[in-house]
Amino acid sequence: MTESPASSEAASFDATPFDALETALSFAEVEPGPDQRWTTWPSSTPTERGPEPRPAWVVTSAGALDTELGILKTGKEADVFLLERAVPGDPTQRTLLAAKRYRGIENRSFQRSAVYTEGRSTRNTRDTRALAKKTAHGRDVAAAQWSLAEFEALCRMWERGAPVPYPVQVSGTEVLMEFLGDDRGIAAPRLAQVRGSNTEMQEYFAQVVELMRVFAAAGFAHGDLSAYNLLVHEGRVRVIDLPQIVDVIANPQGLDLLHRDCVNVCDWFARRRVDGDAEALFADLLGTLF
Repeated sequence: MTESPASSEAASFDATPFDALETALSFAEVEPGPDQRWTTWPSSTPTERGPEPRPAWVVTSAGALDTELGILKTGKEADVFLLERAVPGDPTQRTLLAAKRYRGIENRSFQRSAVYTEGRSTRNTRDTRALAKKTAHGRDVAAAQWSLAEFEALCRMWERGAPVPYPVQVSGTEVLMEFLGDDRGIAAPRLAQVRGSNTEMQEYFAQVVELMRVFAAAGFAHGDLSAYNLLVHEGRVRVIDLPQIVDVIANPQGLDLLHRDCVNVCDWFARRRVDGDAEALFADLLGTLF
């Protein structure tokens, strides 16, 4: 007996996409609890997401929930929170993120930003005027500019192989990035907190010099480098706090800020009995820069 086309199609029918759809729809039955929200990943545009190829741990499912687990750090310009992004019922899709949120109009200060923003431009003329007049709208623009500046800097440096946290996404005044710490949510220590042997400190110094070379090769200086925005994670020095990253050529004070980074780094390591010549380091980075 010849099999009919209809029965043949039924036999070869693949229900996998429908199973996946049913699984996705089941997430609609889950309601965010206290300190939770639906993942903001689906609402972000491609330019607001980190560079590809993305690390395997990045959770991109629309069925994920973001759960706030506490605060990691408070600062003058921004606060950093610990966030869990996970798909309910799927332990393979869970990750911890650092959520850096820049302060709004009532708490932001413009005083620190001027030296770093020289050489940057704003496309929107209304925004430019608002920034100049320091209006409420201007303060909102400033906060969003700093979050976007940090996200773009992280993307740029990640692609060049610099030891920075992977930038997951940016949304308004919030930057989501790789959490540098363990699965329990304990953050990696700042370099300033590390008490290592002289050999270990020499290795950390060499790593800091190398990351400064990566920045210089791209035409940038960190601009505010110190032992307090360098973390030691799994034996590797990682650099954070990049909103003030400086284009050494475009910024009139770029070379001064690069030199200050060199002095800050060498002075700190000298107090840990690690020899470092700030002027020699500055000359080395100039050679990389030009």
